[in-house]
Amino acid sequence: MENLKGKKVVIAGGSAGIGLATAKAVALQGGEVIIVSSNPERIDTALAGLPAGNTGFAADLTNEGQVSALFTNIGSFDHLVYTAGETLHLSSIEDVKVVDARQFFNVRYWGAFTAVKYAVPHINRGGSITLTGGVAALRPGKGWSLGASICAAMEGFTRAMAIELAPLRVNMVSPGVVKTGLWSNMPEAEREGMYSHFSGQLPVRYVAGPEDIAETYLYLMRQKYSTGQSVIADGGYVLI
Repeated sequence: MENLKGKKVVIAGGSAGIGLATAKAVALQGGEVIIVSSNPERIDTALAGLPAGNTGFAADLTNEGQVSALFTNIGSFDHLVYTAGETLHLSSIEDVKVVDARQFFNVRYWGAFTAVKYAVPHINRGGSITLTGGVAALRPGKGWSLGASICAAMEGFTRAMAIELAPLRVNMVSPGVVKTGLWSNMPEAEREGMYSHFSGQLPVRYVAGPEDIAETYLYLMRQKYSTGQSVIADGGYVLI
């Protein structure tokens, strides 16, 4: 496997959650991290928890002009990781307003699409792109019409890019339930109850933290032979 020491890794959505955990894991491997987020304050907070020498850029990942300028400013780098996304809103389809539903694709799908488009010319030979989906595409629950659709779209996009951009490797991580801010819209008692429920149901008997999932992104950056794959990191969720 490739050593990440000295490699430059751009993490879109790297100021919190799985993205930040991945940034910390890359830094521990000796890689140089560039965090991208729309929130400058969160970038500063994230960088304060990383070794000196890492940097951050504020950019609206739904704004094509800003994304283009972002990668021009960054210049050449080795790996792109895309973990950006908003909090989840679960709702039955009868309660979803279509105009609102379209907004959910802006960061998670179109943001990733735009980032890939403008990042590719700057990725060094032997580099990679790792996107983010989720197991909702395989095992959705009630109220997951939007989440499952986005995850499925990301899987198709990953496979298409693996062919179109070859030999650049393009893969995706599909997490299950993870203790991150993704669930912050749920009342605390309900959220903790969900974690407790899955801790008893999952074959691994616990709900992952973001650092658990970060290991999957490291693997997909370091290994050199997988492309077009969705690697599931769900504690066995799709089995129950």
